[in-house]
Amino acid sequence: MTIHASEGGHVNETRRSFLKATGVAGIGFYTSTAVAEESKSPNEKLNVAIIGVRGRGSANLGGVRSENIVALCDIDDRNLNIVAKKYPAATKYYDWRKCLEQKNIDAITVSTTDHHHAPCSVMAMRLGKHVYCEKPLGHTPEEARIVREVYKKSKVATQMGTQIHATDNYRRVVELIQNGAIGKVKKAHVWCGRTCSKVTALPEQTPIPAHLKWDLWLGPAADRPYNSGYLPGNLKWNRWWDFGNGVLGDMGSHLIDLAYWALELKNPTRVSSEGPPVDEYSNPSWLISTWDHPATDKRPEVQVIWYHHNKRPKSPPGVNLAKWHIGVMFEGEKGQLVADYRKRVLLPKEKFKDFKAPPQTIPKSLGHHKEWIHAAKTGAPTLCNFEYSGALIEHNLLGNVAYRLGKTLEWDAVNFKATNAPDADKYIKKDYRNGWDQIHG
Repeated sequence: MTIHASEGGHVNETRRSFLKATGVAGIGFYTSTAVAEESKSPNEKLNVAIIGVRGRGSANLGGVRSENIVALCDIDDRNLNIVAKKYPAATKYYDWRKCLEQKNIDAITVSTTDHHHAPCSVMAMRLGKHVYCEKPLGHTPEEARIVREVYKKSKVATQMGTQIHATDNYRRVVELIQNGAIGKVKKAHVWCGRTCSKVTALPEQTPIPAHLKWDLWLGPAADRPYNSGYLPGNLKWNRWWDFGNGVLGDMGSHLIDLAYWALELKNPTRVSSEGPPVDEYSNPSWLISTWDHPATDKRPEVQVIWYHHNKRPKSPPGVNLAKWHIGVMFEGEKGQLVADYRKRVLLPKEKFKDFKAPPQTIPKSLGHHKEWIHAAKTGAPTLCNFEYSGALIEHNLLGNVAYRLGKTLEWDAVNFKATNAPDADKYIKKDYRNGWDQIHG
Protein backbone atom coordinates (compact mmCIF):
# COMPACT_ATOMS: atom_id res chain seq x y z
CA MET A 1 0.00 0.00 0.00
CA THR A 2 1.02 3.60 -0.37
CA ILE A 3 1.82 5.19 2.99
CA HIS A 4 0.58 8.74 3.36
CA ALA A 5 2.34 11.59 5.09
CA SER A 6 0.05 11.42 8.13
CA GLU A 7 1.36 7.97 9.12
CA GLY A 8 4.54 7.27 11.06
CA GLY A 9 6.55 4.84 13.19
CA HIS A 10 8.46 4.91 16.46
CA VAL A 11 11.82 5.75 17.95
CA ASN A 12 13.14 4.65 21.30
CA GLU A 13 12.25 6.44 24.51
CA THR A 14 15.75 7.84 25.05
CA ARG A 15 15.74 9.47 21.67
CA ARG A 16 12.18 10.74 22.09
CA SER A 17 13.02 12.27 25.47
CA PHE A 18 16.08 13.94 24.00
CA LEU A 19 14.04 15.46 21.18
CA LYS A 20 11.46 16.82 23.58
CA ALA A 21 14.11 18.19 25.92
CA THR A 22 16.03 20.02 23.21
CA GLY A 23 13.05 21.18 21.18
CA VAL A 24 14.94 20.29 18.01
CA ALA A 25 13.17 19.02 14.92
CA GLY A 26 14.53 15.48 14.94
CA ILE A 27 18.07 14.13 14.95
CA GLY A 28 20.09 11.73 12.85
CA PHE A 29 22.14 8.78 14.02
CA TYR A 30 24.67 11.13 15.59
CA THR A 31 23.92 14.11 17.78
CA SER A 32 25.98 17.24 17.80
CA THR A 33 28.69 17.55 20.40
CA ALA A 34 29.10 21.22 19.55
CA VAL A 35 27.87 23.74 22.10
CA ALA A 36 28.30 27.42 21.37
CA GLU A 37 30.81 29.01 23.74
CA GLU A 38 28.75 32.17 23.87
CA SER A 39 25.21 31.29 22.86
CA LYS A 40 23.19 34.09 21.36
CA SER A 41 19.63 34.90 22.26
CA PRO A 42 17.27 33.29 19.72
CA ASN A 43 16.16 36.84 18.90
CA GLU A 44 19.68 38.12 18.30
CA LYS A 45 20.76 37.96 14.67
CA LEU A 46 23.87 36.20 13.42
CA ASN A 47 26.40 37.99 11.22
CA VAL A 48 26.59 35.73 8.17
CA ALA A 49 29.01 35.57 5.22
CA ILE A 50 27.75 34.05 1.98
CA ILE A 51 30.51 32.13 0.16
CA GLY A 52 29.20 31.59 -3.38
CA VAL A 53 26.20 33.81 -4.00
CA ARG A 54 24.35 32.38 -7.02
CA GLY A 55 22.83 28.99 -7.85
CA ARG A 56 22.76 27.03 -4.60
CA GLY A 57 24.27 30.12 -3.02
CA SER A 58 21.14 32.06 -3.85
CA ALA A 59 18.96 29.37 -2.27
CA ASN A 60 21.11 29.27 0.86
CA LEU A 61 21.11 33.05 1.06
CA GLY A 62 17.33 32.87 1.02
CA GLY A 63 17.45 30.34 3.85
CA VAL A 64 19.41 32.72 6.12
CA ARG A 65 17.94 36.04 5.00
CA SER A 66 16.50 36.54 8.50
CA GLU A 67 20.05 37.18 9.75
CA ASN A 68 22.56 40.00 9.15
CA ILE A 69 24.35 39.47 5.83
CA VAL A 70 27.73 41.12 6.47
CA ALA A 71 29.90 39.65 3.70
CA LEU A 72 29.50 38.34 0.16
CA CYS A 73 32.13 36.29 -1.67
CA ASP A 74 32.14 35.05 -5.27
CA ILE A 75 34.68 34.64 -8.07
CA ASP A 76 32.25 36.09 -10.63
CA ASP A 77 31.89 39.89 -10.69
CA ARG A 78 28.46 39.70 -12.27
CA ASN A 79 27.08 37.43 -9.55
CA LEU A 80 28.69 39.46 -6.80
CA ASN A 81 27.39 42.79 -8.06
CA ILE A 82 23.83 41.53 -8.57
CA VAL A 83 23.55 40.28 -4.99
CA ALA A 84 25.46 43.23 -3.53
CA LYS A 85 22.70 45.55 -4.76
CA LYS A 86 20.37 43.82 -2.27
CA TYR A 87 22.95 43.92 0.53
CA PRO A 88 24.92 47.15 -0.01
CA ALA A 89 26.34 47.15 3.54
CA ALA A 90 27.97 43.72 3.08
CA THR A 91 31.71 43.66 2.35
CA LYS A 92 32.54 42.08 -1.04
CA TYR A 93 35.29 39.50 -1.59
CA TYR A 94 36.57 37.29 -4.38
CA ASP A 95 38.74 35.08 -2.17
CA TRP A 96 37.00 33.21 0.66
CA ARG A 97 40.29 32.99 2.57
CA LYS A 98 40.26 36.77 2.90
CA CYS A 99 36.54 36.80 3.64
CA LEU A 100 36.91 34.45 6.60
CA GLU A 101 39.36 36.87 8.22
CA GLN A 102 36.59 39.46 8.67
CA LYS A 103 36.32 39.74 12.43
CA ASN A 104 32.59 40.22 12.92
CA ILE A 105 31.49 37.09 11.03
CA ASP A 106 29.62 34.56 13.22
CA ALA A 107 28.63 32.06 10.55
CA ILE A 108 29.05 31.21 6.87
CA THR A 109 27.24 29.38 4.12
CA VAL A 110 29.45 27.56 1.60
CA SER A 111 27.95 27.12 -1.88
CA THR A 112 31.07 26.76 -4.00
CA THR A 113 32.16 23.95 -6.31
CA ASP A 114 32.86 20.68 -4.50
CA HIS A 115 36.63 21.01 -4.36
CA HIS A 116 36.36 24.15 -2.17
CA HIS A 117 33.82 22.76 0.33
CA ALA A 118 36.15 21.13 2.85
CA PRO A 119 39.04 23.66 2.83
CA CYS A 120 36.62 26.55 3.35
CA SER A 121 34.63 24.73 6.05
CA VAL A 122 37.73 23.60 7.93
CA MET A 123 39.25 27.09 7.96
CA ALA A 124 35.96 28.57 9.17
CA MET A 125 35.55 26.05 11.99
CA ARG A 126 39.11 26.62 13.16
CA LEU A 127 38.26 30.32 13.31
CA GLY A 128 35.21 29.51 15.48
CA LYS A 129 32.56 30.24 12.84
CA HIS A 130 29.36 28.24 12.41
CA VAL A 131 29.19 26.52 9.00
CA TYR A 132 26.41 25.52 6.64
CA CYS A 133 28.03 23.74 3.67
CA GLU A 134 26.52 22.39 0.50
CA LYS A 135 26.87 18.70 -0.25
CA PRO A 136 29.09 16.78 -0.64
CA LEU A 137 31.03 17.88 2.42
CA GLY A 138 34.37 16.77 1.00
CA HIS A 139 36.04 16.15 -2.34
CA THR A 140 37.89 13.04 -1.07
CA PRO A 141 37.29 10.55 1.75
CA GLU A 142 40.20 12.13 3.64
CA GLU A 143 38.59 15.56 3.44
CA ALA A 144 35.32 14.18 4.79
CA ARG A 145 37.19 12.52 7.67
CA ILE A 146 39.16 15.65 8.56
CA VAL A 147 36.03 17.82 8.45
CA ARG A 148 34.51 15.44 11.01
CA GLU A 149 37.58 15.57 13.21
CA VAL A 150 37.83 19.37 13.15
CA TYR A 151 34.13 19.67 13.88
CA LYS A 152 34.35 17.38 16.92
CA LYS A 153 37.07 19.62 18.37
CA SER A 154 35.15 22.81 17.64
CA LYS A 155 32.28 24.49 19.47
CA VAL A 156 30.30 25.53 16.43
CA ALA A 157 27.01 24.56 14.80
CA THR A 158 27.26 22.79 11.45
CA GLN A 159 24.88 21.52 8.80
CA MET A 160 25.41 19.93 5.39
CA GLY A 161 22.99 21.03 2.70
CA THR A 162 20.96 17.84 2.34
CA GLN A 163 17.66 19.67 2.56
CA ILE A 164 15.60 16.53 1.88
CA HIS A 165 16.67 15.23 5.29
CA ALA A 166 14.29 17.81 6.76
CA THR A 167 11.23 16.54 4.87
CA ASP A 168 8.35 14.68 6.48
CA ASN A 169 8.52 11.77 4.03
CA TYR A 170 12.08 10.87 5.03
CA ARG A 171 11.06 10.92 8.69
CA ARG A 172 8.15 8.58 8.08
CA VAL A 173 10.36 6.13 6.17
CA VAL A 174 12.94 6.14 8.97
CA GLU A 175 10.21 5.43 11.52
CA LEU A 176 8.78 2.57 9.45
CA ILE A 177 12.15 0.90 8.91
CA GLN A 178 13.26 1.30 12.51
CA ASN A 179 9.83 0.09 13.73
CA GLY A 180 10.24 -3.15 11.76
CA ALA A 181 7.42 -2.58 9.27
CA ILE A 182 9.16 -4.84 6.71
CA GLY A 183 11.22 -6.81 9.25
CA LYS A 184 14.99 -6.95 9.34
CA VAL A 185 16.54 -5.22 6.32
CA LYS A 186 19.49 -6.81 4.56
CA LYS A 187 19.71 -4.68 1.42
CA ALA A 188 19.03 -1.07 0.49
CA HIS A 189 19.06 -0.22 -3.21
CA VAL A 190 19.53 3.46 -4.10
CA TRP A 191 19.34 4.93 -7.60
CA CYS A 192 19.33 8.11 -9.64
CA GLY A 193 18.53 8.45 -13.33
CA ARG A 194 21.02 11.27 -13.86
CA THR A 195 24.19 10.72 -15.90
CA CYS A 196 27.48 12.51 -16.69
CA SER A 197 28.61 12.98 -20.28
CA LYS A 198 32.26 12.07 -20.86
CA VAL A 199 34.75 14.94 -20.81
CA THR A 200 38.45 15.44 -21.51
CA ALA A 201 41.21 17.52 -19.96
CA LEU A 202 40.40 20.42 -22.33
CA PRO A 203 44.01 21.63 -22.38
CA GLU A 204 43.45 24.37 -24.96
CA GLN A 205 43.18 27.81 -23.42
CA THR A 206 40.31 30.10 -24.31
CA PRO A 207 40.13 33.74 -23.19
CA ILE A 208 39.21 34.16 -19.53
CA PRO A 209 36.06 36.29 -19.25
CA ALA A 210 36.75 39.66 -17.65
CA HIS A 211 34.22 39.00 -14.87
CA LEU A 212 35.76 35.65 -13.81
CA LYS A 213 38.61 35.15 -11.31
CA TRP A 214 39.82 31.85 -12.78
CA ASP A 215 42.79 31.33 -10.47
CA LEU A 216 40.56 31.71 -7.41
CA TRP A 217 37.98 29.36 -8.94
CA LEU A 218 40.70 26.71 -9.37
CA GLY A 219 41.72 27.22 -5.75
CA PRO A 220 43.01 23.89 -4.37
CA ALA A 221 42.94 22.15 -7.78
CA ALA A 222 45.97 21.70 -10.03
CA ASP A 223 46.78 24.70 -12.20
CA ARG A 224 45.35 24.51 -15.71
CA PRO A 225 44.33 27.00 -18.40
CA TYR A 226 40.77 28.26 -18.54
CA ASN A 227 38.44 26.67 -21.06
CA SER A 228 34.80 27.58 -21.55
CA GLY A 229 33.96 23.87 -21.30
CA TYR A 230 34.40 24.02 -17.53
CA LEU A 231 31.95 26.84 -16.84
CA PRO A 232 29.61 28.61 -16.80
CA GLY A 233 26.81 26.08 -16.73
CA ASN A 234 24.98 24.00 -14.14
CA LEU A 235 27.36 21.31 -12.83
CA LYS A 236 29.49 21.27 -16.01
CA TRP A 237 32.56 21.27 -13.77
CA ASN A 238 31.24 18.30 -11.76
CA ARG A 239 32.11 15.90 -14.59
CA TRP A 240 35.85 16.25 -13.90
CA TRP A 241 37.53 14.41 -11.01
CA ASP A 242 39.56 17.55 -10.29
CA PHE A 243 36.47 19.52 -9.28
CA GLY A 244 33.65 17.14 -8.45
CA ASN A 245 32.56 13.54 -7.87
CA GLY A 246 29.89 13.04 -10.49
CA VAL A 247 26.42 11.70 -9.80
CA LEU A 248 27.43 9.59 -6.80
CA GLY A 249 29.06 12.54 -5.02
CA ASP A 250 26.20 14.86 -5.85
CA MET A 251 22.92 12.94 -5.69
CA GLY A 252 24.23 10.18 -3.47
CA SER A 253 24.41 12.77 -0.72
CA HIS A 254 20.62 13.12 -0.81
CA LEU A 255 19.56 9.57 -1.60
CA ILE A 256 21.99 7.33 0.27
CA ASP A 257 21.27 9.61 3.24
CA LEU A 258 17.88 7.92 3.69
CA ALA A 259 19.34 4.41 3.90
CA TYR A 260 22.20 5.65 6.08
CA TRP A 261 19.80 7.29 8.54
CA ALA A 262 17.11 4.61 8.62
CA LEU A 263 19.55 1.71 9.05
CA GLU A 264 21.85 3.59 11.44
CA LEU A 265 24.90 2.91 9.30
CA LYS A 266 28.41 4.15 9.86
CA ASN A 267 31.55 2.54 8.41
CA PRO A 268 31.51 -0.08 5.65
CA THR A 269 34.00 -2.95 5.74
CA ARG A 270 34.04 -3.66 2.01
CA VAL A 271 33.41 -1.43 -1.02
CA SER A 272 33.23 -2.41 -4.69
CA SER A 273 32.16 -0.65 -7.89
CA GLU A 274 31.63 -1.33 -11.56
CA GLY A 275 31.16 1.11 -14.41
CA PRO A 276 32.48 2.06 -17.85
CA PRO A 277 36.25 2.00 -18.50
CA VAL A 278 37.99 4.31 -16.03
CA ASP A 279 39.00 7.69 -17.40
CA GLU A 280 41.79 9.84 -15.96
CA TYR A 281 39.71 13.01 -16.17
CA SER A 282 36.04 12.13 -16.42
CA ASN A 283 33.48 10.88 -13.92
CA PRO A 284 31.58 7.76 -15.08
CA SER A 285 28.37 7.96 -17.11
CA TRP A 286 26.99 5.02 -15.07
CA LEU A 287 28.01 3.28 -11.89
CA ILE A 288 26.98 0.44 -9.59
CA SER A 289 28.65 0.62 -6.16
CA THR A 290 28.19 -1.72 -3.20
CA TRP A 291 29.03 -1.11 0.47
CA ASP A 292 28.99 -4.00 2.97
CA HIS A 293 28.15 -3.05 6.56
CA PRO A 294 28.70 -5.38 9.51
CA ALA A 295 25.93 -6.51 11.82
CA THR A 296 25.18 -4.57 14.99
CA ASP A 297 23.04 -5.33 18.04
CA LYS A 298 20.18 -3.55 16.23
CA ARG A 299 20.35 -5.12 12.76
CA PRO A 300 21.96 -7.86 10.65
CA GLU A 301 24.67 -7.34 8.04
CA VAL A 302 23.41 -5.02 5.35
CA GLN A 303 24.41 -4.04 1.83
CA VAL A 304 23.83 -0.62 0.30
CA ILE A 305 23.85 -0.68 -3.51
CA TRP A 306 23.99 2.48 -5.63
CA TYR A 307 22.98 2.74 -9.32
CA HIS A 308 22.97 5.72 -11.64
CA HIS A 309 21.97 6.52 -15.21
CA ASN A 310 19.82 3.67 -16.61
CA LYS A 311 20.80 1.08 -14.01
CA ARG A 312 18.18 -0.14 -11.54
CA PRO A 313 17.56 -2.98 -9.11
CA LYS A 314 15.03 -5.60 -10.17
CA SER A 315 11.47 -4.30 -9.75
CA PRO A 316 9.41 -6.19 -7.17
CA PRO A 317 5.80 -7.13 -8.01
CA GLY A 318 3.53 -4.10 -7.77
CA VAL A 319 5.94 -1.35 -8.85
CA ASN A 320 7.98 -0.49 -11.96
CA LEU A 321 11.23 1.09 -10.80
CA ALA A 322 12.01 2.20 -14.36
CA LYS A 323 9.38 4.90 -13.78
CA TRP A 324 11.10 6.15 -10.63
CA HIS A 325 13.83 8.61 -11.64
CA ILE A 326 15.22 8.50 -8.10
CA GLY A 327 14.50 6.17 -5.23
CA VAL A 328 15.47 3.90 -2.36
CA MET A 329 14.20 0.33 -1.99
CA PHE A 330 14.64 -1.42 1.36
CA GLU A 331 14.48 -5.23 1.16
CA GLY A 332 13.20 -6.73 4.39
CA GLU A 333 12.25 -10.21 5.55
CA LYS A 334 8.55 -9.22 5.42
CA GLY A 335 8.53 -7.19 2.19
CA GLN A 336 9.89 -4.06 0.57
CA LEU A 337 9.59 -0.33 1.17
CA VAL A 338 10.17 1.90 -1.88
CA ALA A 339 10.50 5.65 -1.40
CA ASP A 340 11.66 8.86 -3.01
CA TYR A 341 11.55 12.44 -1.73
CA ARG A 342 7.75 12.64 -1.53
CA LYS A 343 6.16 9.18 -1.60
CA ARG A 344 6.59 5.74 -0.07
CA VAL A 345 5.06 2.35 -0.89
CA LEU A 346 4.98 -0.85 1.17
CA LEU A 347 5.08 -4.07 -0.85
CA PRO A 348 3.53 -6.53 -1.51
CA LYS A 349 0.49 -4.26 -1.63
CA GLU A 350 -1.95 -7.04 -0.76
CA LYS A 351 0.01 -7.91 2.37
CA PHE A 352 0.06 -4.29 3.58
CA LYS A 353 -3.45 -3.23 2.51
CA ASP A 354 -4.62 -3.07 6.14
CA PHE A 355 -1.32 -1.90 7.57
CA LYS A 356 -1.63 0.78 10.21
CA ALA A 357 1.51 2.72 11.03
CA PRO A 358 2.14 3.65 14.65
CA PRO A 359 1.95 7.32 15.68
CA GLN A 360 4.60 9.69 14.39
CA THR A 361 7.39 10.33 16.85
CA ILE A 362 10.09 12.17 14.89
CA PRO A 363 8.99 15.81 15.11
CA LYS A 364 8.47 18.07 12.14
CA SER A 365 11.60 19.98 11.17
CA LEU A 366 12.08 23.65 11.94
CA GLY A 367 13.48 23.81 8.41
CA HIS A 368 16.98 22.82 7.35
CA HIS A 369 18.44 26.34 7.53
CA LYS A 370 16.38 27.37 10.56
CA GLU A 371 17.60 24.35 12.48
CA TRP A 372 21.21 25.40 11.86
CA ILE A 373 20.50 29.02 12.81
CA HIS A 374 18.76 27.86 15.99
CA ALA A 375 21.74 25.64 16.82
CA ALA A 376 24.22 28.47 16.24
CA LYS A 377 22.33 30.65 18.71
CA THR A 378 21.49 28.07 21.38
CA GLY A 379 23.93 25.15 21.12
CA ALA A 380 21.12 22.73 20.19
CA PRO A 381 22.02 19.79 17.91
CA THR A 382 21.47 19.65 14.15
CA LEU A 383 20.42 16.65 12.09
CA CYS A 384 23.12 16.86 9.42
CA ASN A 385 25.99 18.08 11.55
CA PHE A 386 29.47 17.37 10.21
CA GLU A 387 29.89 14.20 12.28
CA TYR A 388 26.85 12.58 10.67
CA SER A 389 27.27 14.07 7.21
CA GLY A 390 31.06 13.69 7.17
CA ALA A 391 30.69 9.96 7.83
CA LEU A 392 28.03 9.72 5.10
CA ILE A 393 30.22 11.46 2.51
CA GLU A 394 33.31 9.43 3.46
CA HIS A 395 31.17 6.32 2.92
CA ASN A 396 29.86 7.47 -0.46
CA LEU A 397 33.16 8.65 -1.92
CA LEU A 398 34.78 5.30 -1.20
CA GLY A 399 32.54 4.04 -4.01
CA ASN A 400 34.36 6.33 -6.44
CA VAL A 401 37.73 5.20 -5.04
CA ALA A 402 36.87 1.54 -5.66
CA TYR A 403 35.73 2.38 -9.20
CA ARG A 404 38.83 4.39 -10.10
CA LEU A 405 41.14 1.76 -8.62
CA GLY A 406 39.27 -1.12 -10.25
CA LYS A 407 39.48 -3.16 -7.07
CA THR A 408 37.27 -4.10 -4.12
CA LEU A 409 38.40 -2.24 -1.02
CA GLU A 410 38.74 -3.98 2.33
CA TRP A 411 38.13 -0.90 4.44
CA ASP A 412 39.64 -0.34 7.89
CA ALA A 413 37.80 2.77 9.08
CA VAL A 414 39.66 2.97 12.39
CA ASN A 415 43.05 3.23 10.70
CA PHE A 416 41.60 4.95 7.63
CA LYS A 417 43.05 2.68 4.98
CA ALA A 418 42.22 0.01 2.43
CA THR A 419 44.12 -2.92 3.93
CA ASN A 420 44.32 -4.81 0.63
CA ALA A 421 45.11 -1.83 -1.58
CA PRO A 422 47.74 0.69 -0.44
CA ASP A 423 47.59 2.18 -3.94
CA ALA A 424 44.08 3.42 -3.11
CA ASP A 425 45.65 6.31 -1.20
CA LYS A 426 46.11 8.30 -4.40
CA TYR A 427 42.30 8.55 -4.62
CA ILE A 428 41.54 8.63 -0.89
CA LYS A 429 43.72 11.73 -0.50
CA LYS A 430 44.94 14.45 -2.84
CA ASP A 431 47.52 17.20 -3.24
CA TYR A 432 46.72 20.90 -2.97
CA ARG A 433 48.08 23.94 -4.74
CA ASN A 434 50.36 26.14 -2.72
CA GLY A 435 48.38 28.32 -0.32
CA TRP A 436 45.20 26.24 -0.51
CA ASP A 437 45.79 23.37 1.93
CA GLN A 438 43.61 24.45 4.82
CA ILE A 439 42.78 20.75 5.39
CA HIS A 440 46.04 19.78 7.05
CA GLY A 441 46.41 23.00 9.03
